[in-house]
Amino acid sequence: MGARNIVEVGTYTGYSSIAMALALPPGGRLVACDVSEESFAVARKYWAEAGVADKIDERLGDAKATLDDLIAAGGAGQYDLGFVDADKRGYWEYYEKLLTLVRPGGLIAIDNVLWYGRVADPAETDKTTAAIREFNARVAADPRVTHCTVAIGDGLTLCRVR
Repeated sequence: MGARNIVEVGTYTGYSSIAMALALPPGGRLVACDVSEESFAVARKYWAEAGVADKIDERLGDAKATLDDLIAAGGAGQYDLGFVDADKRGYWEYYEKLLTLVRPGGLIAIDNVLWYGRVADPAETDKTTAAIREFNARVAADPRVTHCTVAIGDGLTLCRVR
């Protein structure tokens, strides 16, 4: 895929960003978006240990606003990969913004789409499960991407932007 520019929504401990940053070529950048300074403090330690801290651009605050800022700064179509593992009820909004940021042929990866199997249980009616269920249905019907949901871990949906 040759990814050079990545945007991550939801950093937590930095595990996913480390894996992605390690795959970046020299000069590659990863924009890490998180609402928690505490998460960034933990991630910074691991980024430094992994030797990728110089490839990470931290963006503290609401990720929706951060993605809007990236778009406004000319970022449309400038990213090769978008990764989402954040507020599950915000998945669709993140996805829509990433469709603007990620170039045609690029990839959007969304984690936790099986939600511990709850999405397949009609008895599960909490707001988060309902939001992920709706997200999955909308992605499945979205002609702007080709997609595949992989049943590893808690489910990962991969969307190639058309």
